[in-house]
This record gives sequence, C-alpha cells and structure tokens, in this order.
Amino acid sequence: MKAAVITFPGSNCDRDLADAFAKAGADVVRVWHKDTALPAGVDVIGIPGGFSFGDYLRCGAIASRSPIGQAVVDFAGRGGYVLGVCNGFQVLTEMGLLPGALMRNAGLKFISKPVALRVETTDSAFTADYARGQEIVIPIAHAEGNYQIDAEGLKRLQGEDRVAFRYAANPNGATDDIAGVLSENRRVLGMMPHPERVVEAAQGNADGAALFRALAGVMAGA
Repeated sequence: MKAAVITFPGSNCDRDLADAFAKAGADVVRVWHKDTALPAGVDVIGIPGGFSFGDYLRCGAIASRSPIGQAVVDFAGRGGYVLGVCNGFQVLTEMGLLPGALMRNAGLKFISKPVALRVETTDSAFTADYARGQEIVIPIAHAEGNYQIDAEGLKRLQGEDRVAFRYAANPNGATDDIAGVLSENRRVLGMMPHPERVVEAAQGNADGAALFRALAGVMAGA
C-alpha cells in the first residue's frame, strides 16, 4: 500500500496520520498543498486534521481549492481511496466528495476528549476489520464537528448503509449522531474522530489500528 498524506498550512496531524499508515505497513509519501500532481502509484490519500489556512472563510474551504485539490478529486473519481480526518473531513465536504457540512459544535466550544463510537457498517475497506455494532474509543478534537445534512440526504445515507460511525453519546449536536460517512462508491471516508491517535497501546488504546490494517489488507489483496 502506498499512501500519500497531504499537508496544508495549519495542518497539525499530518505526521500522526503518516505514522499510522506506516505502522500498517504502508509506503508513505508526503505531499505539499502546492503540488499539482500525486506521486505515481498512490493507493490511498490521507487528508489530516488541523486548522488548514487558519480555518478562515469556512473550515476546509480554502484547502479544498489548493493546487493539489483537483488531483484529489480526480483520484477519487477514478475509484481511489481517500481518508479525511477531522479537518480532512471538512475538506472532503468542501470538495464535494462527501455530502453534508461540518458546523460549529452545538455548545460553541472546542472539544478535545476520547469518545465512544459505534461501528455502523463493515462494508468498506476502512471498517472491514471491525464488527458491526462494535464500540470503540477514539479521541476527538474539534470546534466544528457538528455534522449536518438535510432530511433527504440523511435518508439516502441511511438507506445506502453509508454511515460508518456514530457517537455513542453525541458530543457536538451532529445529525443522527453521525461521526463518519462514506461516499457512494464506499471508497472515500470522512470522520471527525482521530483514529491515527490510537494505533498502539502506548497511546491509551489501539482502537484506530484496525482501520489502517483493513486498508492495508484490501490493498494487499487487490
């Protein structure tokens, strides 16, 4: 598996994400937002958390228009795998690769703490190593993690089994307790919690490791 991790001005989880991919056996390449093309042979793109461009305008909006942005959209359009975490999730919605939007937390405060998630589907390369209904603990760190989508869009997500994770106890007001969603082809995942921060016991738990391990397994079998 060859993973490309993109860095924007203000990204602060790019190294964590690169390390998580590497621990799963990936060959990791780092990509700067001003690049206009992805390295050859990339299997999956990781868009990290942080505060790209200072979260000005809307979180993820400026990053989504970076020079590398079109290459990400094209890669996804060809069926490539893309993982967006926290700010990366915001970027993916701004790119139009995932539906909905991330709004200010209902309490209007930044939240940073471990939270319990339920795995809602195992029908994706990202969640295949979990069990449906499994509860995992993954940290969050966001002020704009309140996932919002209209009623029609929500019905479609639910009907197509595209809700990847839900909060066991909603921390931010997200519609239907949604913590992560999949694209129509199930190859793009956006999630607010940070699986890259819990991939080994020294980090408190290793509940995030299965996500990266599952991706590596899919690539190995491709």
